Amino acid sequence: MDDNKTELLSEVADYYSNKLASHGNTPQGVDWNGGESQFLRFEQLCRIINSHNDRVSVNDLGCGYGALLDFLTSKYKKAYYTGVDVSPEMIKAAQLRHQSNSNAQFIVGSRPDVKADFGIASGIFNVRLGQNDSKWFEYLEDTLDTLNSTSLHGFAFNCLTSYSDEDKKRDYLYYADPCKLFELCKRKYSRNVALLHDYGLYEFTILVRKADD
Repeated sequence: MDDNKTELLSEVADYYSNKLASHGNTPQGVDWNGGESQFLRFEQLCRIINSHNDRVSVNDLGCGYGALLDFLTSKYKKAYYTGVDVSPEMIKAAQLRHQSNSNAQFIVGSRPDVKADFGIASGIFNVRLGQNDSKWFEYLEDTLDTLNSTSLHGFAFNCLTSYSDEDKKRDYLYYADPCKLFELCKRKYSRNVALLHDYGLYEFTILVRKADD
């Protein structure tokens, strides 16, 4: 899906660049409702991190302006972080915001340039714009392959849930079947998979731990 993926990512980059231009370095600037729900998402996603010391490395796919890095540095003294985003404007904002953090790097693209202990993707599967379900799921699975291959110990991601109230669904958003993705991850990536669907938002989080952990 190389050509289709390039076009798809270009559309997504434009969408989020416009959000950033409208709302700045805020949760709304990465298309979330507010800081409280953003923090709650980070809590669920970071349950994948089972580090027993102050050092952890994380690849953040779809990093936006780097809000996850703030969360990580509040928990770990040495959080080595690579933020990746398809929007050049987002990366510029992240670099400026975190310019004093020597343990962080930000790159434009759709794939980390290094392996990390853990990979995290928050919100990148929600805005499908004009893509149909099958093309978007193909992109989703391709991205999970990337998370898997660039994570040493595991990865986590979230999606809007197909169990959302019908009157609240929007045509330009993608609502994933949590059971389908749980089975995909269980069969393709690891025996150790957790599905979190109990934290009060219209979404779910999946944690995939590598088999040796």
